[in-house]
Amino acid sequence: MILLVRHGETEWNLSRRIQGWGDSPLTARGAAQAEAIGGHLAQTPEARGMPIVASPLGRARRTAELIQAVRGDSSPIVFDDRLKEVSIGSWDGLDRDEIETVSPGIFARYGQEWYFRTPDGETYDAFAGRLGGWLAEFGDRTVIVVAHGIVTRVLRGLYAGLPRLEALSLSVPQGVIWRLADGRIEEIAVD
Repeated sequence: MILLVRHGETEWNLSRRIQGWGDSPLTARGAAQAEAIGGHLAQTPEARGMPIVASPLGRARRTAELIQAVRGDSSPIVFDDRLKEVSIGSWDGLDRDEIETVSPGIFARYGQEWYFRTPDGETYDAFAGRLGGWLAEFGDRTVIVVAHGIVTRVLRGLYAGLPRLEALSLSVPQGVIWRLADGRIEEIAVD
């Protein structure tokens, strides 16, 4: 069973700046979201003692640390580069208007696929490949995963065998837990 969590809200989420491999701190709301998830997991019997595996990027790292502290678990958090957000290369840190300026029409042409159409970022195949490798290794384990928006979309899509475009259209709210178990995905609202 995998309990999948997106990092808490960040300053760049508020300003609609695309983070990719860049980073910004959690907002007060983002920290509260992480703490609420930690509190929920502390009260969930099946989550007791579950290890946390997280992206090493600061926003996911901080979310995992807050979850772990509220859970009262002192075990180390494992950081795995395969859970990093998709890199959009030199566009990491730009907002949508800035991206539209350097690549007019990209959002209209590609929809949710635009993340994989950047000049020096990751392709979908490379991104899905690293997540698929992670899922092959951890899919049968019982873990809490703290990652990112596009990671949570593609990882759920791979788990459920969804077509690529359907996976990329999945919602990515913060303050929820996705429970991946027995071939099913359940969304648990916490925030």
